[in-house]
Amino acid sequence: MRFIEIINQRKFTLISIFLFLYVMLNLLDGERGLISYYEKQQIIEKLSQEKKTLVLQLDSVEKKNNLLTGTIDVDYLETLYRTKFMVGKVNEKIYTE
Repeated sequence: MRFIEIINQRKFTLISIFLFLYVMLNLLDGERGLISYYEKQQIIEKLSQEKKTLVLQLDSVEKKNNLLTGTIDVDYLETLYRTKFMVGKVNEKIYTE
């Protein structure tokens, strides 16, 4: 019986302690917590780096496509022939972009 009397007297203190713990746990952990924030920042950073590499690859592919279509770039075709089919002189060096 004494335990119930103590709880009745300290309801406000107990409720405020539980609410404080609940709020602190949700601030640190949870869907919108601090830990989740840092994890999402890392994901955003990885995705931005991946986007940069994909954009560079796309630019490279577009450049090669433009060299092969429209007005034919003979120099580019020559470098392709030399690298793919091993056509060239004995000590010749081929520089690619």
